[in-house]
Amino acid sequence: MKKQILSALAAASLLAVASGALAQNVAIVNGKAVPKSRVEALAQQVARSGRPVTPDMQGQLREEVIAREIFVQEAQARGLDATEDYKNQLEMNRQTILIRELFADFQKKNPVTDEEIKAEYDKFAAANAGKEYRARHILVEKEDQAKSLIAQLKKGAKFEDLAKKNSKDPGSGANGGDLDWANASSYVKEFSDALVALTKGKVSDAPVKTQFGYHVIRLDDVRDSQLPKLEDVKPQVAQQLLQQKMGKYQEELRAKAKVE
Repeated sequence: MKKQILSALAAASLLAVASGALAQNVAIVNGKAVPKSRVEALAQQVARSGRPVTPDMQGQLREEVIAREIFVQEAQARGLDATEDYKNQLEMNRQTILIRELFADFQKKNPVTDEEIKAEYDKFAAANAGKEYRARHILVEKEDQAKSLIAQLKKGAKFEDLAKKNSKDPGSGANGGDLDWANASSYVKEFSDALVALTKGKVSDAPVKTQFGYHVIRLDDVRDSQLPKLEDVKPQVAQQLLQQKMGKYQEELRAKAKVE
């Protein structure tokens, strides 16, 4: 009777240990515990990729973690974890993870503030204040070509048609030379100077030479600069400032490093 009681107690103890192990692990694969933390890590990885992690996915994540353990054990049994290629890839992945964590830590400790965003927006607004110009142009390689186009325009040829046929600017040529609205400072100096000297509806009397070739320019309209509101571009400004901070941080680290 005493032996039966001891056996029952031993069995209960083993069951308690097994239950405790299962509480901490998702499975035991070939005697090796697979901790729940792996499921949590995989869920975080999925979330980082932009996919939502729903309760329904828990079973899939568990099966994926178990499958990985099975495959890893087989790879280790074959000695694949001892190859140079594996060791090199492991080191590269280790570095990638650490670098990602380093930059994440930097971003957390150096967030872009609303004050910085406002200052950057104000700087952009100041640089783009004033007038915007709606212009068309025809870009050709030789001055004689540009002069011939100007002559044709004076005789009544349609600017849009000549641009589509002759302009070597792939961006605007197909649209009849249309450059849309832009600040004069958006263009190279020679083009900008010629553009602001035109009156509405007029075509440049002479070819305008720039580093790209010879331009025939028509000014279609002028208006006060239409700047986007701060709240509409705040995410983009914040991202730009974050990239600048990250770039500066990386440059500082490289400058401090002793590379021989």
